[in-house]
Amino acid sequence: MIGYRFTNFIPDDSEKDPFEKLLKIFKELLLHTSGDVSEALSWLTELDKQYDLTTPDYGIADFIADLKKNGYIQDPERKGNPADMNPTSKMELELRKKALDDIFDQLKKSKSGKHSTKSAGQGDELTAEIRPYEFGDKLEKLDISESIKNAQINHGIDEFKLAESDLQVHETFYQSRTSTVLMIDISHSMILYGEDRITPAKRVAMALSELITTRYQNDTLDIIVFGNDAWQIEIKDLPYLKVGPYHTNTVAGLELAMDILRKRKNPNKQIMMITDGKPTCIKKGKRYIKNSHGLDKNILNRTLALAVKCRKLQIPITTFMIARDPYLVQFVDQFTKTNNGKAFYSSLQGLGEFIFMDYKNNKKKKR
Repeated sequence: MIGYRFTNFIPDDSEKDPFEKLLKIFKELLLHTSGDVSEALSWLTELDKQYDLTTPDYGIADFIADLKKNGYIQDPERKGNPADMNPTSKMELELRKKALDDIFDQLKKSKSGKHSTKSAGQGDELTAEIRPYEFGDKLEKLDISESIKNAQINHGIDEFKLAESDLQVHETFYQSRTSTVLMIDISHSMILYGEDRITPAKRVAMALSELITTRYQNDTLDIIVFGNDAWQIEIKDLPYLKVGPYHTNTVAGLELAMDILRKRKNPNKQIMMITDGKPTCIKKGKRYIKNSHGLDKNILNRTLALAVKCRKLQIPITTFMIARDPYLVQFVDQFTKTNNGKAFYSSLQGLGEFIFMDYKNNKKKKR
């Protein structure tokens, strides 16, 4: 059974409002408890005992009352028992926004995980990013103020001139629609050895869904989870996602992803897969074939056959591997070459950064 240890906790005193300060911690706890309000409040109470988060004027009971008042949790039976309380849709939205903000904070603080594309974008939608002018760029992409500033720096004000080397243009995104299926491994290994791998995966999925629904509204994102079997979940279900006593049926996940993408009518399709291990399970009829030790040849061949099929359908698969065992890396390398896709070996902390930069870069190029 997985356990949690709270160490080196530094309370954030920047929040003057005691409710906002506790809410910030409560959101994080709610994600770790898969939406269990009662358990999150129990953890919050323990943290309060250790770090004096509350004051004599504002306690945990006041915080719970404010959560209800502000529409973050609901008590359907109105019994006042934390065990009966559930997060509301407003809280689910707040969790997705927090996940998006957290990942963008990572991107601002770090330069790693940025993967360049082979060709420059000539898209339709301007962004805040600028770059030097290249032959063929459209004039409406010019950043006038930056170009003039460069001319003044390079040539002076007295004999002002504007050379091609001074010009700056806005980077662009293509407005072509992209359909993405995000596969999340929920096999038991995602919480083995005391390491919580499922919570970062959930956080990334929530952030990606918030980005797509608010920033790239023409894109589609479908989320599936896979263990012994695979099934589709809705965005609103992400905070409540749990690991089960499952093996890893990557084949079932890929088959479902392909079925979903087959129904999407735009040409740009991709699969992103978050996993920490090799495929250990396939299903033949009603019977499961499982092998947790080493790479089973039958399971491996079925998985690689689907990688080939996706390549023929021009569906690239990007694998985000959150484990670095040599034999696992060897499998992912073979799988990636077979599909002609991409693979990233990421820490749990860097997972969101890798996925966001990859998604953003894919938007900059035509496929």
